[in-house]
Amino acid sequence: MLADNISVQDARKLVLVSQGLHKTNAFGVGLKGVLNSLQQLSYIQIDTISVVERAHHHSLWNRVNNYSADLLEQLVAQKQVFEYWSHAAAYLPMGDYRYSLYRKQAIAGGEIHWHHKDPKLSQQIIERIRQEGPLQSKDFERPGGAKAAGWWDWKPAKKALEQLFMEGELMAVKRQGFQKVYDLTERALPAGIDTSVPSEQEFYRYLITRCLKANGLANAGEIAYLRKGIKRKLELVCLEMLENGELQQLECQGQLYYALPYSQNLLKQPIKGGQVKILSPFDNLLIQRKRMQLLFDFDYQIECYVPEPKRQYGYFSLPLLWGSSFAGRMDAKIERKTGMLRIQHLHLETAKVEHFIQDFLPALREFLLLNKGSHISINRLSAPHALADKILKACRQLIENIAV
Repeated sequence: MLADNISVQDARKLVLVSQGLHKTNAFGVGLKGVLNSLQQLSYIQIDTISVVERAHHHSLWNRVNNYSADLLEQLVAQKQVFEYWSHAAAYLPMGDYRYSLYRKQAIAGGEIHWHHKDPKLSQQIIERIRQEGPLQSKDFERPGGAKAAGWWDWKPAKKALEQLFMEGELMAVKRQGFQKVYDLTERALPAGIDTSVPSEQEFYRYLITRCLKANGLANAGEIAYLRKGIKRKLELVCLEMLENGELQQLECQGQLYYALPYSQNLLKQPIKGGQVKILSPFDNLLIQRKRMQLLFDFDYQIECYVPEPKRQYGYFSLPLLWGSSFAGRMDAKIERKTGMLRIQHLHLETAKVEHFIQDFLPALREFLLLNKGSHISINRLSAPHALADKILKACRQLIENIAV
């Protein structure tokens, strides 16, 4: 079966429209917009870093105008969204719950996620939660009152709670101070939810269709991203679905990708001109770095895990999507006591600097609001192009004049 050729410009558009980054409110507004976003993307990654608004809120903000953190919290409380593991910790739509059971069953059967099971302690924890209601890790005292040596030195109860969470015996019904509040799964699930465990074939088909719906096009390696030992079998299912007409194959710059039938109809949707999106490093669009380099010619690495002397752009640089290409990255930090959003380094990678800045300013003001800031300072502004100092100075002044 021959693959249809697609230009890199159309491949980018297919990805951005699928991701809901081609315009404002692609999936709607308010609670419905947040739920639609999760149903389209299949997950939103949770991350602990909070130098700016956390990744899950940041990613939803980029897709739902006037987003606020309480919207996601409401959906969790309404049992329309749940927390579990995708390729990483994530929020997922409750409609996909049964597909989390495939992994939960494997872990309950002995597959190791992080910890080994302590059956006696696990049973004690379950009984206590059954009697007392939802509890946090801090509600279980460390034996003898000893203190942990660091984040890696988890107390036994915390390990057991996370093991029970990964096995599916417990669910996180909310977070307080970013810490999970655990309850029994039987009490946390909505009535009527499908709890049948999918077969291996069903699970692979789910992974394939969800990935392609969310990303427009992908190869088997991208679909299997960070899921050990499944790529070969998943590729066979892709080929079966291709043969059955459930998938199509696209070729872009010599690379072969799978896509859903009629996905190219999405190319009829325009990308909003002059739109800048300040993205989280953990945004669904960006999470696979090699894919970003191939499709968007954007070489991105989050540098918080890089030793400081080796950092090129900054601790937590945020990619700047301008239309259908990346115009640079911004290392930023919010000082919550003063309301100051400090731009440690704004690195521009476009020759159209003045044009970009004009489109960037409205997005930056909204980003300031997201972070509950009031004003901005900028420590460093750089560009790889030979720009006059007066242009950079003018850009700096425009940015620092933003206030709310």
